[in-house]
Amino acid sequence: MASRPSWDYILKFIIIGDASVGKSSLLVRLTEDRFLVDSDATIGIEFGSHIITLDSGERLKLQVWDTAGSEQFRSITRSYYKGAAGCLLVYDVTERDTFEHLPTWLHDVREQAEENATIALVGNMADRPDTQRVVTHDEAAAFAQENNLLFFETSAKTGENVAQVFHAVASAILARYKADPPERRREATVNPTQSQESTACCSVM
Repeated sequence: MASRPSWDYILKFIIIGDASVGKSSLLVRLTEDRFLVDSDATIGIEFGSHIITLDSGERLKLQVWDTAGSEQFRSITRSYYKGAAGCLLVYDVTERDTFEHLPTWLHDVREQAEENATIALVGNMADRPDTQRVVTHDEAAAFAQENNLLFFETSAKTGENVAQVFHAVASAILARYKADPPERRREATVNPTQSQESTACCSVM
């Protein structure tokens, strides 16, 4: 009999947003707990995984896809949105354009990702001095509320709120999954490496 995996659910996440907003740095902070000092622009897709434990004791394996923000890779990266249950929509609090482009990114993810995917708006670079900030907390919070998004300001450099945003999105996904009656859990399948009798491990994608 195969051994039981060390997690209860697998969740697919994507990180999207303009180039140079710190998407790769957020991924590295989550998976390796370090700051990515010199980060080249992502070409296509980068991937990482991380296991978190909720207050309930349930262990979730996050499979996180970091997508390129450059326009020339958009057609490639959109294909990775399919089946994503969670999304981090990232902008840089010190770069106005990255905030102005959010509606386009949001449209893409709602067109391509899982129906009712949980999306968090993430204002990165929150460690920068207020003199460099061009997007206020209140303005971003209003955008998040208007579009039914979770909202966090983060710093991949210091680690501020990075774990918290992933935990919040994962918790919301799992709560939604459990609230659905079994016949509506189309996106959830028993882990193919385990039988239903041996484990309740599920993949929510």
